[in-house]
Amino acid sequence: MRPNQTARWFTFNWPAHWHVFWHAMSLTSGTKIRWNVRTERANDNYITYWISITNLSNRSARVEGRYAVLGSN
Repeated sequence: MRPNQTARWFTFNWPAHWHVFWHAMSLTSGTKIRWNVRTERANDNYITYWISITNLSNRSARVEGRYAVLGSN
């Protein structure tokens, strides 16, 4: 990511009964990022996740989005 850039993407058709934890991390030493995850209930069965990551540094950073399925109902 370029300095001060925000990237946003989505991932869809995740089972609505899953409990998912999202995390973003910088793979470039000395850089800081901020992330935000929003959800959209597509229908009774599926959720769409919207992930935004902002590079807060004044230099380029490699970033990675990660998730963990913590459980399901």
